[in-house]
Amino acid sequence: MTCRTAVALTLGLCLLAACAHRPPTTVAALLDRVQPAPVLLLGEQHDAAEHQALQREVVLALARRGQLGAVVMEMIEQGRSTLGLPSDADEARVREALDWTGQSGWPWEVYGPVVMAAVRSGAPVIGGNLPRTQMRGAMGQAELDGLVSPAVLQRQRDGIRESHCGLLPESQIAPMTRIQLARDRAMAQTATQALIPGKTVLLVAGNGHVREDLGVPLHLPASVGRKVVMAQAGAPQDASAPPADAVWQTPALPPRDHCAELKQRMPSR
Repeated sequence: MTCRTAVALTLGLCLLAACAHRPPTTVAALLDRVQPAPVLLLGEQHDAAEHQALQREVVLALARRGQLGAVVMEMIEQGRSTLGLPSDADEARVREALDWTGQSGWPWEVYGPVVMAAVRSGAPVIGGNLPRTQMRGAMGQAELDGLVSPAVLQRQRDGIRESHCGLLPESQIAPMTRIQLARDRAMAQTATQALIPGKTVLLVAGNGHVREDLGVPLHLPASVGRKVVMAQAGAPQDASAPPADAVWQTPALPPRDHCAELKQRMPSR
């Protein structure tokens, strides 16, 4: 091999590597990058409408490919599903089956199109989140701390502290972290139970839950193949690669003072 050929080959490989890490711009390209996968974890920023639009398009694309087995959602509690409903069930029947009321905290007008796309395709929508009635109990279960390594546990605690803008009393950090761990474990268990050979279980949740280094993937059995897609609004906040197999980039959202909003909602101490 001549030096010129070697240089050309090296440049070609570098270009291929760059393309592999470039965010996909179509849903077809996204799925080509992460399929096949028994579990596909699709993360979101909850206030980014483009991310729920992506979820619906992924549901439709997987259904067209004959690959959609089920849709597991953070927005629905474990024990609720559309199993047994016909594909032409109306929204009222679907919401009743999922116990999706106005008090759920998740607006139906935002996530309803995702749910109904799955129902129309014939795939069940399944609740993956830890039921609210179990959250208080999880706060006192110290054994949950052992579900992850000490380093991951500390990062989870730091994340709880940071996401609450330092407003939580230190005594609440460990209990709140246990809820996060219990929720991740619940979603992993639900996705595993929904597996169908040759199909994909799509898990829809916030980015913090789907990331490979902290969230649901750590609680999936090692034998279960998984791929992670994180949807991000705006430019990446740091230069490091995100803990995902692919990133879906959307326009930046209007600036919000999350900490000021949180301080208003939290009772004064």
